[in-house]
Amino acid sequence: MSIPQPAYKRILLKLSGEALMGDDAFGINRATIERMVTEIAEVTRMGVQVAVVIGGGNIFRGVAGGSVGMDRATADYMGMLATVMNALALADAMDKQGLTARVMSAIAIEQVVEPYVRPKALQYLEEGKVVVFAAGTGNPFFTTDTAAALRGAEIGAEVVLKATKVDGVYTADPKKDPSATRYERITFDEAMAQNLGIMDATAFALCRDQKLPVKVFSIFKNGALARVVRGEDEGTLVHA
Repeated sequence: MSIPQPAYKRILLKLSGEALMGDDAFGINRATIERMVTEIAEVTRMGVQVAVVIGGGNIFRGVAGGSVGMDRATADYMGMLATVMNALALADAMDKQGLTARVMSAIAIEQVVEPYVRPKALQYLEEGKVVVFAAGTGNPFFTTDTAAALRGAEIGAEVVLKATKVDGVYTADPKKDPSATRYERITFDEAMAQNLGIMDATAFALCRDQKLPVKVFSIFKNGALARVVRGEDEGTLVHA
């Protein structure tokens, strides 16, 4: 059986921490993370180089109450450490499924994970390893969306794949408005004019300036990641 040809050679997959929870209140749902890794493995078998930026909301949500009134920078550093835990869990699940994963952290925790070094990350991708970027940008006040845009631009990814709970960008909230329709394609300027809130403003502006397209799709639809990588009509493409 011939393997379908991918539309991209190198991708940056942005996963939210919440995506790892499944139906749980917080933490990591093992069945959910294994299903996601299965989808990532399918893409790597097409010969696509895969890098991942992971959020930390599923862990940080469990301690968010205690962060009320906390210094913003301190809370952000806690969130970054949560992403390191998620990255380790993701890499472990990948190893269990026969993928070779490397976790690279923007914060130095060398006893646990490698520091982020761009040439090394590029080498790993060329070798067919999955690179998981942890700890966001390493700076407070920046989201993991911004980390995805930044790392995507740095490694020369052809697209940032933003995995969400909805299967694309809609004219309105499809849960509230049954007449809402999905955009197949939309420009950065159109999305900003309509205030669609696809990513935070810093991340969005960086992708627009670097002419780095963003594909929004649902990580909860079986096979959606592979369909996106094959260039099929799945999700919404945001482009320059």
